[in-house]
Amino acid sequence: MALLIVFYAGISAGGPTAAASESTSNHKRLAIIIDDVGNDMKGTAEILAMPVKLTVAVMPFLPTTKKDAIAAHEKGMDVIVHMPMEPKKGRPEWLGPGAITSNLTDEEVRERVEKAIDDVPHAIGMNNHMGSKITSDKRIMSIVLDVCKERGLFFVDSRTNFRSVVGELAISKNMPPVGNDIFLDDQNSKQHIRKQLDLAAQRAIDKDICVVIGHVGHSGMNTSAVIRESVSRLQNQVQFVGIGDLVRDVWQWQSAPTLPTDNK
Repeated sequence: MALLIVFYAGISAGGPTAAASESTSNHKRLAIIIDDVGNDMKGTAEILAMPVKLTVAVMPFLPTTKKDAIAAHEKGMDVIVHMPMEPKKGRPEWLGPGAITSNLTDEEVRERVEKAIDDVPHAIGMNNHMGSKITSDKRIMSIVLDVCKERGLFFVDSRTNFRSVVGELAISKNMPPVGNDIFLDDQNSKQHIRKQLDLAAQRAIDKDICVVIGHVGHSGMNTSAVIRESVSRLQNQVQFVGIGDLVRDVWQWQSAPTLPTDNK
């Protein structure tokens, strides 16, 4: 993530939470995104009850999509759309409804992204669910980013494909090239998740910021437990922030929708 080093040097955090922890964390900021929210999966309630600010990536068109997005927003967390996108490999049923697939026309891609944004209340950004095939497709990702920008959202590259074109496209469209640095729970054990979280905290200390992704569902109980137990241990070293805080402070991104949105 060389791009991060260029952009974040000397940036100060904003808001009351930042001011309160400035003396201890020295603006070493950690943004934890929790994917796969919206289907009442294991760990959801525990994540929503965290004592620190997290970012909740909510899948559209699922039974608890709206309830979870509203609850997260009311607790002061950031909400983003967890947009289902076709992977190179994986079961189609894992995608969920309204997915972006490579066989869609430009108009169909635009329509699906717009509907997904409308279905997730309070969304300020979007990231990809799966999507290793789509995030390397310039035609489709250009449309996705255009819709996000029109609606005042940024896009976080989950980095499920090292050949992703999201970062370069974002820069070309004057959008923040923000992406995931570390997956917390690619192995579902507390020991591994704890190791990944410590690695993320150290990266934040070394590089000033770090963006990480964890999940509810299969690993949800372990991920939520490790985050909760690590808060007191890490909060004097790093500041837990929403992804929106980083996007505003690091890349000076200001939401400027040019089309009406129903998701606020």
